[in-house]
Amino acid sequence: MKKIGILFGQETTFPPAFVERVNSKNEKGITAEFVKIDKVVQGEPSGYDVIIDRISQDVPFYRAFLKNAALDGTAVINNPFWWSADEKFFNNALMTKLAVSVPKTVLLPSNQHPDDTNANSFRNLDYPLNWDAMFSYVGFPAYFKPFAGGGWKNVYRLESPDDFFKAYNETGQLVMMLQEEINFTEYFRCYCLDRKDVHIMRYDPKQPHHLRYVRNPKPIEKPLLDKLMKAVLTINNSLGYDFNTVELAVRDGIPYAIDFCNPAPDADKNSVGEENFNWIVEAAANMAIRRAKAHKAGQNNLTWGTFIKSFANNIPLTES
Repeated sequence: MKKIGILFGQETTFPPAFVERVNSKNEKGITAEFVKIDKVVQGEPSGYDVIIDRISQDVPFYRAFLKNAALDGTAVINNPFWWSADEKFFNNALMTKLAVSVPKTVLLPSNQHPDDTNANSFRNLDYPLNWDAMFSYVGFPAYFKPFAGGGWKNVYRLESPDDFFKAYNETGQLVMMLQEEINFTEYFRCYCLDRKDVHIMRYDPKQPHHLRYVRNPKPIEKPLLDKLMKAVLTINNSLGYDFNTVELAVRDGIPYAIDFCNPAPDADKNSVGEENFNWIVEAAANMAIRRAKAHKAGQNNLTWGTFIKSFANNIPLTES
């Protein structure tokens, strides 16, 4: 019997719906359940062929458990090794090599010294930093946000250098990035599963959270739809994410990737709406079943993106 598990935290709608959907398909030799952990011993198998991870970004114990499980061949979705190393500034930089449009972005050191460091730890920084050059490159208005954050935490919208320095003084030890504001005419949030199944949702980030997914959306014209699909698939294939959302802001007909490192994206029925919820439950169940069928005991069953493969084989990114 091949076993699929889902590891989750405070979610209440998606995990039970996912388990029920997998089991309702009555695939011979495949079952799904909530992950159960009573001990974690180095090198010992987890008992699961596939695990959907929805919580390890917040619980380091779970991240260590998943890495241990992967060593024995569990197909962990998403890859816990890559997710541990990934961050938003690198992803933006990678997209500049893959012809995916992204906002102009610069990286900044933390405003306050990290613990156990002092001024001598930063002698390689040419201080004061070239603020004028960075402000000229990015422009204002701009967004100021953590280089590896999520959930709209510590995000500022800035109108001027004065706004920037005021916000910078509030960010403590966070490493931040300053990013061009894209004045968009259309905005989309796109589920991408298994690096091939894409569901494009009209989205309004200016609305309260529970109103951001547009109900009864108007159709998307095919030329724009093709651009959105290409950007979403390029991003997820390069990064190797099997369960992700990509946010795209459209300016002058060009989709700009705004936020595309969401490997435990919102899948709550109360926020995404019934139609989007049904899509994500069905697509996730089908993906997990495919991965269970393809699972090979004792082998590496993780997904590695074309970025990693290109580096390992010394292949230019554009050819990977």
